[in-house]
Amino acid sequence: MSVLAQESRTRTGPLAWLLVLGIVLAALNLRTAVTSVGPLLDQLAGSLGMTSVGTGLLTTLPVLAFATVGAVTPTLARRIGEHRLLLLALVTLGVGMLVRSLAGSAPLFLLSSAVALSGGAVGNVLIPTLIKRHFPARTGIMTTVYTTALAAGTMLAAAATVPIERASGDWHIALGVWAALAAVAAIPWLALLRSEPERDTGSRDLGIRGLVRSRLAWMIAIYFGTQSMIAYIMFGWLATILTDSGFSTSQAGAVLGIFTALNIPVSILVPMVASRFRDQRPIVAGLVAFYAVGFAGLWAAPPSLALVSVVFVAVGMGSFPLALMMLALRTRTPESTAALSAFGQSAGYLISGAGPLLVGVLHQATGGWALPYTLIFVVLAAQLVTGLYAGRNRYLEDERPRAGDGSAERITV
Repeated sequence: MSVLAQESRTRTGPLAWLLVLGIVLAALNLRTAVTSVGPLLDQLAGSLGMTSVGTGLLTTLPVLAFATVGAVTPTLARRIGEHRLLLLALVTLGVGMLVRSLAGSAPLFLLSSAVALSGGAVGNVLIPTLIKRHFPARTGIMTTVYTTALAAGTMLAAAATVPIERASGDWHIALGVWAALAAVAAIPWLALLRSEPERDTGSRDLGIRGLVRSRLAWMIAIYFGTQSMIAYIMFGWLATILTDSGFSTSQAGAVLGIFTALNIPVSILVPMVASRFRDQRPIVAGLVAFYAVGFAGLWAAPPSLALVSVVFVAVGMGSFPLALMMLALRTRTPESTAALSAFGQSAGYLISGAGPLLVGVLHQATGGWALPYTLIFVVLAAQLVTGLYAGRNRYLEDERPRAGDGSAERITV
């Protein structure tokens, strides 16, 4: 019996539920280090004496961590073990957030933030791999569970940090709370250490060098990058777009809150629908269409329709759980999923990081939003083209090129 077949037995029984609990709790934590800082950024900068360079670095750290640390995660998993590594990642995340909640200087705050984000970066890559390994026949359902928990954790940290700070009167406490949540998430993985899966030595690893020569890997990476770029642009600039249209600051904040909250139902629905089909191209096209209608409305429609336009864009954000699904759907083995997850997310986050900066530069240079919206539609075109390629029913292993030439080598696993 193959290792994959042996491990598929974990999909039922108490161990399966422990794995589900572990994945849910881990996913709740993967964005708390990011979204808990934004609402307190001005206060943190004043308290720590952080310069504009420091705040700029702080907002860039997530992309840098997700891209760099994510790339080496498969190598770490092979050496340490997937369950052990995720436990270590959660501990690293919690320790980093605890130290930064106690920090009294900008350098220590930045360093501890980088440590915390590194733990989150490892989790980004590992969880799709664990879903593929332990729930190979339930990838859609488990991706729904994962992305819903991820969206809930993202919104929870963004929404609750300021009320906690106001209730306690101390930003140190408001940030330290999230370290406690990471500690809770580590508990199931302590119990799962005894069920560390063996690596399938019969499969051939798809390293970064091999994936660089794979067209499918690049299409998935660019698709992942374009959807992340749109997300970063929306979270970074939606409030400004709305205030420039005549919304008050509080109204713009409320619309941004609605936009963020809609990520949860979208994260539930899109994987459930997409998992019913072997070919995800119609889903790709539909989500891009929602994006296009929403951004066209924000650009050209009256401000009174802005909320409707934002809802359309929020539905388009379903491209994120769809991109995560593709990491498992386009591979045959957990090892290949790990390699594609690392490559796709690392390259994708590097691509996405330029989006908010380009929007800011174009807006400042022109004083308007025509060029930023033009950029967004160019990104959507790239998302459509790459998504239509990546959404077709195929496998990464079938497109791996041989080292000596550019031809495809079919690998039977």
